[in-house]
Amino acid sequence: MASKKDKDSKLSEHLEAIGILAKSLSDENRLRILVCVGNGKKSVSRIVEELDLSQPLVSHHLKELKRTLLVKVERDGPFIYYEMADKRVLEILKDLDRLTTDLLTRRKTF
Repeated sequence: MASKKDKDSKLSEHLEAIGILAKSLSDENRLRILVCVGNGKKSVSRIVEELDLSQPLVSHHLKELKRTLLVKVERDGPFIYYEMADKRVLEILKDLDRLTTDLLTRRKTF
């Protein structure tokens, strides 16, 4: 069984990659897109329609989510579909939501 020190050391080795991933998750529209594609493959036009965002904006954010490996791309003839690369991302977002709620509940000032 790995000790706490070993786990902390392993975490420290990955902080740069974690920072890149966290930065990708720091945009509200990217989070909305991730939730949107969290339940299956969707085309850009479907994402645009469901989220009421412009096509260029959605395409820009999908490019970043693809770069950070958070979405997978599937081509079917002329159509391109996006889906969440790992369902654990949804669980992490739910955990962040609970943490945010807890922190804001305890907040006294900004």
